[in-house]
Amino acid sequence: MNLNAIKAQLTSSPAFVIDRDALLANLQTLAELRKHSGANILYSIKSLPLSLVLQTAKPFVDGFSVSSLFEARLAKEILQGTGNIHLTTPGIRPDQIDALNECCTHISFNTPSQFQQFAPTAGGKVSAGLRINPKLSCLNDERFDPCRPHSKLGAAIEDLENLDSWAGIEGLHLHNSFSATSYTALIDTMQKIEDLLGNKLGRLDWLNLGGGYLYGSIDDHHPFIDLVRRLRKRYGVQIYIEPGKAVVGNAGHLIATVLDRFVSGGKTIMILDTSINHHPEVFEYQRQPALAEHAPAGTHAAILAGCTCLAGDLFGEYRFDTPLAIGDKVVFKQVGAYSLIKANRFNGCNLPDIYIADGGKLECVKQFSYEDFRSQWHYTPEICLP
Repeated sequence: MNLNAIKAQLTSSPAFVIDRDALLANLQTLAELRKHSGANILYSIKSLPLSLVLQTAKPFVDGFSVSSLFEARLAKEILQGTGNIHLTTPGIRPDQIDALNECCTHISFNTPSQFQQFAPTAGGKVSAGLRINPKLSCLNDERFDPCRPHSKLGAAIEDLENLDSWAGIEGLHLHNSFSATSYTALIDTMQKIEDLLGNKLGRLDWLNLGGGYLYGSIDDHHPFIDLVRRLRKRYGVQIYIEPGKAVVGNAGHLIATVLDRFVSGGKTIMILDTSINHHPEVFEYQRQPALAEHAPAGTHAAILAGCTCLAGDLFGEYRFDTPLAIGDKVVFKQVGAYSLIKANRFNGCNLPDIYIADGGKLECVKQFSYEDFRSQWHYTPEICLP
């Protein structure tokens, strides 16, 4: 996608632009992995649940991975009975379990206690499993690490090793990686699981290996293919993976316009018409997103700041070959995952319009209005249930 051409075509700002060609390339990579390994592909819709993305992904995947009732309902609407819906979440509400049983094909309960409480309610409709904490940290940042000390995510592997009864447990779900560009963590994790639970894995119907791998950024897929083939042959299980960021991460871009330019304490500040509230992980994880216009050796520096009154609404300091001017557009690249889904209207700043770039064509597919903002906060007691 030619970002300069896209900026020239935009009729509104800020804008969240999805590159359909990049999306399709990511899905094709996953389709090839499925072909050669026999793994089942589930798109993890928590990364970006836009229906256009789900419809585009549908022909390439075996279903969707979800983490809530709303996600499960959306997945069911899109799939129309043609694929799997796998749910895992740290806490299932008693008042939602019946609806989840109607929507999902598989549920990985977070703990044996939730399994014992809710698995019997499925009545054979759902394949019930457990999420496992393999107690093997592959990340240096505890904020991302599902195996961090005192983790809330999954049953500890030693507890499963000593579990009195595996009756009714049809599968295991694991996830302990994030944005990995090799399969080392997955291979090491499965080795530990096989060492401790190998004699029990043959009783299962499926293993869900989770997400956290950027498949399009990994050159050699043979370790993954060999692992999946071996697990399928040795234990007779179906294998699932749940890519999210690998599907949409590099396919989404946030484009903003410079509203103001001034100097504060000797540094140039550029106020944009977007906000880190449109990409909350900037603040959550102190992450500076990649900027298409950034020139590391550029002689002009500026701090790009959001338009809200939050003092920390800052994207970071960037360098440019020529100074930015009011009215110029900038592009935060490859922010397709976990940005728009987390975005909010703090200060009443509207959400970005959503565009799809398909080849050289750009189409606005969704806009948000004052009525959307008002309906979120307007007091309407007559619609509240007792």
